[in-house]
Amino acid sequence: MMKKINSIFVVSLNFLLVLSLSSAFASEPLPWQMGLQPPAGSIAEMADNLHNLLLIVITVISIFVLGLMVYVCIRFREQKNPVPSKTTHNSILEVLWTVIPVLILIIIAIPSFKLLYYLDEQREADLTIKVTGNQWYWNYEYIDEEIGFDSYMISDEDLKPGQKRMLDVDNPLVLPVGSKVKVLITGNDVMHSFFIPSLAVQEYSFPGRINEVWMEIPNGEKTYYGQCNQICGINHSYMPVVVQALSIEKYNKWLVEARKEFALLPPNKLKGIKLAKK
Repeated sequence: MMKKINSIFVVSLNFLLVLSLSSAFASEPLPWQMGLQPPAGSIAEMADNLHNLLLIVITVISIFVLGLMVYVCIRFREQKNPVPSKTTHNSILEVLWTVIPVLILIIIAIPSFKLLYYLDEQREADLTIKVTGNQWYWNYEYIDEEIGFDSYMISDEDLKPGQKRMLDVDNPLVLPVGSKVKVLITGNDVMHSFFIPSLAVQEYSFPGRINEVWMEIPNGEKTYYGQCNQICGINHSYMPVVVQALSIEKYNKWLVEARKEFALLPPNKLKGIKLAKK
């Protein structure tokens, strides 16, 4: 019996260790995961804090309403009140059920508006990326560097050891750590959704229209996984988004090779990247 318990403990410990190691180098959905993916960057941290606040508020409200319903059902059941009350007005109750919801909404509104205005701020971007949604793949264009490429999901038969089924792609969106990125999003056919949970980025792509959003890539090399979460057709589930965050040195080295492979125009002077001063 003790051997069986020990073996279960060892297996569970190894499972948790694998999950913790994988989450240290990638932000992705995990088996049996509860809650949101760990937030990365200031936008995601603010969104995660707002989510946690709303979770507390809605839990307290739900418990209060449930307790009130149980109390009313027991206290005013027919056996104890054969003659029902004919009360039609109570000033105190009417004031309370008006004022308390208003106060709750104010508590919710303050961090909510802070996040909305933070998302809408015009920030000096270190680089600009144009993202185009297609059926069923993404196209990324580095405006300043004049390079662009398509990003397709790797099929099951082409997966290599360590690659994730239905998440990894042939050409990820490579970005430097510690950068602020302006993302211009459009579409070629139907509506898609550019969604990266851990970076708290979600914006729709429409044909003939350009939407703008900015995202912050925190320090630390890491891979962030997302996908199109707008039902866009039969292969909707095969449009993953992969953002690979590299150090400035590795990013500029990648840029040299990418400039040769994915150049949109004839070769010119490679600009590289220098982060804007904080």
